Amino acid sequence: MHGTLSKEWWSTKETRFAAPAQKKRIRLALLSFFLVLLLVFAEHLSRNTLLPSLAPRVDGTSNAFAVTAFSALQRVDEKLCSALGCFNRPVRDFSAWKITSATLSPENAREGLKSPTNQSILQVAIQNRLALAVLAPNLEISLTDAEESEIKSIQLTPKEWLPITWQESHTDFLRNGIASGEQIQTDLPLSLPANAAGFRVRVFYPQTQP
Repeated sequence: MHGTLSKEWWSTKETRFAAPAQKKRIRLALLSFFLVLLLVFAEHLSRNTLLPSLAPRVDGTSNAFAVTAFSALQRVDEKLCSALGCFNRPVRDFSAWKITSATLSPENAREGLKSPTNQSILQVAIQNRLALAVLAPNLEISLTDAEESEIKSIQLTPKEWLPITWQESHTDFLRNGIASGEQIQTDLPLSLPANAAGFRVRVFYPQTQP
Protein backbone atom coordinates (compact mmCIF):
# COMPACT_ATOMS: atom_id res chain seq x y z
CA MET A 1 0.00 0.00 0.00
CA HIS A 2 1.18 3.50 -0.78
CA GLY A 3 0.03 6.84 0.49
CA THR A 4 1.05 10.50 0.91
CA LEU A 5 1.10 12.72 3.98
CA SER A 6 -0.61 16.03 3.77
CA LYS A 7 1.27 19.30 4.33
CA GLU A 8 -1.05 20.02 7.24
CA TRP A 9 0.29 16.95 9.09
CA TRP A 10 3.92 18.04 8.71
CA SER A 11 3.04 21.57 9.74
CA THR A 12 1.28 20.34 12.86
CA LYS A 13 4.21 18.08 13.74
CA GLU A 14 6.81 20.84 13.27
CA THR A 15 4.75 23.23 15.40
CA ARG A 16 4.36 20.58 18.10
CA PHE A 17 8.18 20.15 18.37
CA ALA A 18 9.03 23.84 17.89
CA ALA A 19 6.88 25.07 20.78
CA PRO A 20 8.82 23.26 23.56
CA ALA A 21 12.15 24.33 22.02
CA GLN A 22 11.04 27.97 21.94
CA LYS A 23 9.86 27.81 25.53
CA LYS A 24 13.23 26.28 26.51
CA ARG A 25 15.12 29.14 24.86
CA ILE A 26 12.94 31.70 26.66
CA ARG A 27 13.52 30.02 30.01
CA LEU A 28 17.26 29.89 29.35
CA ALA A 29 17.31 33.59 28.43
CA LEU A 30 15.37 34.53 31.57
CA LEU A 31 17.61 32.36 33.72
CA SER A 32 20.71 33.98 32.22
CA PHE A 33 19.23 37.44 32.82
CA PHE A 34 18.45 36.75 36.45
CA LEU A 35 21.89 35.19 36.94
CA VAL A 36 23.59 38.29 35.56
CA LEU A 37 21.32 40.47 37.69
CA LEU A 38 22.23 38.42 40.77
CA LEU A 39 25.94 38.73 40.03
CA VAL A 40 25.62 42.50 39.54
CA PHE A 41 23.86 43.01 42.87
CA ALA A 42 26.25 40.64 44.62
CA GLU A 43 29.17 42.69 43.30
CA HIS A 44 27.49 45.88 44.45
CA LEU A 45 26.79 44.57 47.96
CA SER A 46 30.29 43.11 48.42
CA ARG A 47 32.21 45.76 46.48
CA ASN A 48 34.19 47.01 49.49
CA THR A 49 35.63 43.53 49.93
CA LEU A 50 35.63 42.33 46.33
CA LEU A 51 37.32 45.28 44.64
CA PRO A 52 40.42 45.38 46.90
CA SER A 53 40.86 41.61 46.58
CA LEU A 54 40.71 41.78 42.77
CA ALA A 55 42.65 45.01 42.27
CA PRO A 56 45.90 44.48 40.31
CA ARG A 57 49.11 46.52 40.48
CA VAL A 58 49.52 49.49 38.14
CA ASP A 59 53.32 49.56 38.14
CA GLY A 60 53.69 47.00 35.35
CA THR A 61 54.02 43.94 37.59
CA SER A 62 50.45 42.72 37.00
CA ASN A 63 49.11 40.96 33.92
CA ALA A 64 47.87 43.45 31.30
CA PHE A 65 44.62 41.50 30.85
CA ALA A 66 43.95 41.68 34.60
CA VAL A 67 44.46 45.45 34.56
CA THR A 68 42.09 45.88 31.60
CA ALA A 69 39.44 43.59 33.11
CA PHE A 70 39.58 45.39 36.45
CA SER A 71 39.25 48.74 34.68
CA ALA A 72 36.07 47.48 33.00
CA LEU A 73 34.77 46.25 36.37
CA GLN A 74 35.42 49.69 37.86
CA ARG A 75 33.41 51.36 35.09
CA VAL A 76 30.47 49.04 35.80
CA ASP A 77 30.85 49.72 39.52
CA GLU A 78 30.80 53.48 38.94
CA LYS A 79 27.56 53.21 36.95
CA LEU A 80 25.99 51.09 39.68
CA CYS A 81 27.08 53.58 42.31
CA SER A 82 25.59 56.49 40.36
CA ALA A 83 22.29 54.61 40.10
CA LEU A 84 22.09 52.85 43.48
CA GLY A 85 24.48 54.82 45.67
CA CYS A 86 27.59 53.47 47.35
CA PHE A 87 29.38 53.52 50.66
CA ASN A 88 33.11 53.61 49.98
CA ARG A 89 34.97 51.97 52.82
CA PRO A 90 38.58 53.20 52.96
CA VAL A 91 41.12 50.59 51.85
CA ARG A 92 44.10 49.82 54.08
CA ASP A 93 46.59 47.67 52.18
CA PHE A 94 50.19 47.42 53.30
CA SER A 95 51.23 45.67 50.07
CA ALA A 96 49.97 48.58 47.96
CA TRP A 97 52.93 50.77 48.89
CA LYS A 98 56.34 50.80 47.30
CA ILE A 99 59.17 53.02 48.51
CA THR A 100 60.77 53.89 45.19
CA SER A 101 63.65 55.87 46.67
CA ALA A 102 65.05 56.98 50.03
CA THR A 103 68.08 59.25 50.36
CA LEU A 104 69.61 60.82 53.46
CA SER A 105 71.51 64.05 52.80
CA PRO A 106 73.30 66.07 55.54
CA GLU A 107 72.38 69.74 55.52
CA ASN A 108 76.01 70.57 56.26
CA ALA A 109 78.26 68.30 54.20
CA ARG A 110 81.39 69.29 56.15
CA GLU A 111 79.90 68.01 59.40
CA GLY A 112 78.88 64.70 57.81
CA LEU A 113 77.25 62.13 60.10
CA LYS A 114 79.66 62.58 62.99
CA SER A 115 78.34 65.80 64.47
CA PRO A 116 76.02 65.34 67.50
CA THR A 117 73.87 68.19 66.18
CA ASN A 118 73.90 67.06 62.57
CA GLN A 119 70.73 68.10 60.78
CA SER A 120 69.87 66.04 57.72
CA ILE A 121 67.11 65.71 55.17
CA LEU A 122 65.57 62.33 54.41
CA GLN A 123 64.04 62.34 50.93
CA VAL A 124 61.48 59.58 50.48
CA ALA A 125 59.42 58.76 47.38
CA ILE A 126 56.47 56.42 47.92
CA GLN A 127 53.93 55.13 45.42
CA ASN A 128 50.48 53.55 45.65
CA ARG A 129 50.77 50.60 43.24
CA LEU A 130 47.21 49.33 43.75
CA ALA A 131 44.51 50.06 41.17
CA LEU A 132 42.45 51.69 43.93
CA ALA A 133 42.82 54.63 46.26
CA VAL A 134 44.46 53.50 49.52
CA LEU A 135 44.64 55.18 52.92
CA ALA A 136 47.96 56.83 53.60
CA PRO A 137 50.14 54.72 55.91
CA ASN A 138 52.44 55.74 58.74
CA LEU A 139 56.17 55.87 58.15
CA GLU A 140 58.80 54.41 60.45
CA ILE A 141 62.40 55.52 60.15
CA SER A 142 64.97 53.34 61.90
CA LEU A 143 68.44 54.81 62.37
CA THR A 144 71.24 52.26 62.70
CA ASP A 145 74.88 52.29 63.73
CA ALA A 146 77.87 50.86 61.86
CA GLU A 147 76.88 47.33 62.94
CA GLU A 148 73.31 47.87 61.63
CA SER A 149 71.85 47.81 65.13
CA GLU A 150 68.89 50.12 65.65
CA ILE A 151 69.72 53.15 67.77
CA LYS A 152 66.64 55.28 67.17
CA SER A 153 63.15 54.80 65.74
CA ILE A 154 60.96 57.63 64.46
CA GLN A 155 57.28 57.08 63.62
CA LEU A 156 55.37 59.62 61.56
CA THR A 157 51.64 59.85 60.91
CA PRO A 158 50.37 60.82 57.43
CA LYS A 159 49.85 64.39 58.62
CA GLU A 160 53.48 64.49 59.71
CA TRP A 161 55.17 63.02 56.64
CA LEU A 162 52.95 64.09 53.75
CA PRO A 163 54.00 67.44 52.20
CA ILE A 164 51.94 70.38 53.45
CA THR A 165 51.22 71.59 49.90
CA TRP A 166 49.90 68.14 48.99
CA GLN A 167 47.67 68.04 52.08
CA GLU A 168 46.25 71.46 51.24
CA SER A 169 45.25 70.26 47.77
CA HIS A 170 43.84 66.96 49.11
CA THR A 171 41.88 68.09 52.15
CA ASP A 172 39.96 64.78 52.47
CA PHE A 173 42.96 62.48 52.11
CA LEU A 174 42.40 60.89 55.55
CA ARG A 175 39.02 59.68 54.31
CA ASN A 176 39.62 59.22 50.57
CA GLY A 177 43.21 58.00 50.65
CA ILE A 178 45.87 58.43 47.99
CA ALA A 179 44.90 57.83 44.37
CA SER A 180 45.96 54.78 42.40
CA GLY A 181 49.43 55.08 40.89
CA GLU A 182 50.19 58.38 42.62
CA GLN A 183 53.77 58.87 43.75
CA ILE A 184 54.60 61.33 46.51
CA GLN A 185 58.02 62.68 47.34
CA THR A 186 58.59 64.22 50.74
CA ASP A 187 61.55 65.84 52.51
CA LEU A 188 61.79 65.02 56.21
CA PRO A 189 64.25 66.91 58.46
CA LEU A 190 66.08 64.66 60.91
CA SER A 191 68.49 65.23 63.75
CA LEU A 192 70.94 62.32 63.61
CA PRO A 193 72.71 60.80 66.63
CA ALA A 194 76.49 60.95 66.62
CA ASN A 195 76.87 57.23 65.88
CA ALA A 196 74.27 57.06 63.11
CA ALA A 197 75.64 55.24 60.08
CA GLY A 198 72.54 54.03 58.21
CA PHE A 199 68.78 53.99 58.09
CA ARG A 200 65.76 51.94 57.10
CA VAL A 201 62.28 53.14 56.09
CA ARG A 202 59.09 51.10 56.20
CA VAL A 203 55.37 51.76 55.97
CA PHE A 204 52.80 50.42 58.43
CA TYR A 205 49.25 50.90 59.66
CA PRO A 206 48.69 51.36 63.39
CA GLN A 207 46.18 49.21 65.23
CA THR A 208 43.79 52.15 65.49
CA GLN A 209 43.66 54.65 62.64
CA PRO A 210 43.93 58.24 63.95
